[in-house]
Amino acid sequence: MSDAAHLLIPFAACSADGCRERLATLRLPHLERLLAAMAPAQAEAGDEHALSMPHERVLARECALQAPDGLLPFAAWEAMQGGIDPAGQAWAWITPCHWRVGTDRVFMHHPQELGLDADESRALLAALRPYFEQDGLQLAYEAPTRWLASGPLFAQVPCASLDRVVGRVINDWMPRGDAGKPLRRLQQEMQMLLYTHPVNEARTAGGQLPVNSFWVSGNGALPAGHAPAPPPELRVTHYLRDAALRQDWAAWASGWQQIDEGECARLQQAAAKGHPVAISLCGERQARTWRSTGGGGWRRLAAAFSRRRAADWLAEL
Repeated sequence: MSDAAHLLIPFAACSADGCRERLATLRLPHLERLLAAMAPAQAEAGDEHALSMPHERVLARECALQAPDGLLPFAAWEAMQGGIDPAGQAWAWITPCHWRVGTDRVFMHHPQELGLDADESRALLAALRPYFEQDGLQLAYEAPTRWLASGPLFAQVPCASLDRVVGRVINDWMPRGDAGKPLRRLQQEMQMLLYTHPVNEARTAGGQLPVNSFWVSGNGALPAGHAPAPPPELRVTHYLRDAALRQDWAAWASGWQQIDEGECARLQQAAAKGHPVAISLCGERQARTWRSTGGGGWRRLAAAFSRRRAADWLAEL
């Protein structure tokens, strides 16, 4: 661990009943002692209706990315970190997915449930690419459940984070208003195209979920000449994300125990040695960051907070 460290924890808490039940019995002694030795710092206020997740807003803040809700340009930013020149264009991630369509609502399955392999993904991308190009969008393969796209449209349409919609009803998260019409139309057209695609026919015959739509996220453009690098001390832990998206609250609680006994304990030791440390706890509505300080006044303030259980802080996220 470097002398400075900042731990960012997405899905530190969720609003689901199962998560609330686990919080009631969750014991996180290292986190509690760590928070007691630190001072409350920044807060990312918001609610569960924001398109961008709180952990995304914290990451954007720490990486000096400034953009409106739903237009945080993470696809362009990661492409740049990987050596691709975003060339001032708007970029986005395209996630092939399965929508379960009901009478009055549409539910999105977790992309991991598809078990999509590289050959299947590339074949589906090749089928969709000409239709994207008709709307001025370029499409490229990155991974089986993540494609990379670029085009002016992605700078104009605020889109909900993938973490907002996985495992949920997506009706209220579809691209909105007149600006979102081209994407909604493209999604509808691709549903019809994918319905009879040979890859999907083979998947259905084999008892697998077909890929019948896509989701746009991480879209936006980096300002020209702006190339922010992630702070070297920042570490994002993903122990909790997949468990939360699957609503596997036993695995989520187990993940918290690993974080508490591992990363939180190490941060606590670093703070005790006087190293600058920070921790950001992120839920579905808001995020809070604590930072270590050396002032006696802050220690007295921390002592007051130390009477509070970590689970009580998490419940407010």
